[in-house]
Formats: sequence, C-alpha cells, structure tokens
Amino acid sequence: MYMNSDFMFSQTNKRPMYQQIMEQIIQRIAIGDCPPNTPLPSIRQMATEIKVSLITVKRAYLELERKGVISTQQGKGSWVNGSLDFEKLQREELTQHLEQVGKLAKSLAISQGKLLDMIKKYA
Repeated sequence: MYMNSDFMFSQTNKRPMYQQIMEQIIQRIAIGDCPPNTPLPSIRQMATEIKVSLITVKRAYLELERKGVISTQQGKGSWVNGSLDFEKLQREELTQHLEQVGKLAKSLAISQGKLLDMIKKYA
C-alpha cells in the first residue's frame, strides 16, 4: 500500500501550495487512510501527478519531516513515521475542523445550542 496523490487544491486558497500539500497528507494520516510506515510517492512522482514544482513538494516533505510526521531516507524514499503520536495528530486535526465549524456557525448565526445538537447528530 502506498499513499496515492489524489489531492484537491483550490485556486482561491491563499495558503502556499506546500502548506496545502502538507495539510492534505496530515489529514489522510489523521483519518487513518495512511497507517504508520505507509510509503509516500517520491517527490518527483508527487510533483508530476499534482502538477507542481519539485521544489514545492520537497518543501512540503521537509516540513512534514521536521514536524515528525514523515521519515525520509536518501535513496529509499519517504513514509509515514512509524513512531508518530497519532492520537495527538488526530486531536490537532479535529481541533482545526472544530475551529472552522465554529467560524462558519457564527457567520450563519447558528446558536451554540443548535450547533451542539448538530454535532451530536454526527458524533
């Protein structure tokens, strides 16, 4: 098994492309699509498949490695770090989604009570 690179990017997203790549890799790991030691596409393969520069993918991989999310070995490739604290990663991912939900609910004038009812429906 290896992580496919079926990523979706928004042209209106103001975040740099390397951050969008990082976020999508982290999200796939957090939801369990990529368990520990899952190989990632090579930098070249990823760049070709998602039509971005090698430098962009390399920066994303370097940042993910710096954060301890992935491991890389020259000549062997990159993979999901086997000693990653997945629960912490999942909690961070959930927190980010809840922040977005809260902002959206506020912009729609949805009360906290109604929002809690909506969350309970899916929990």
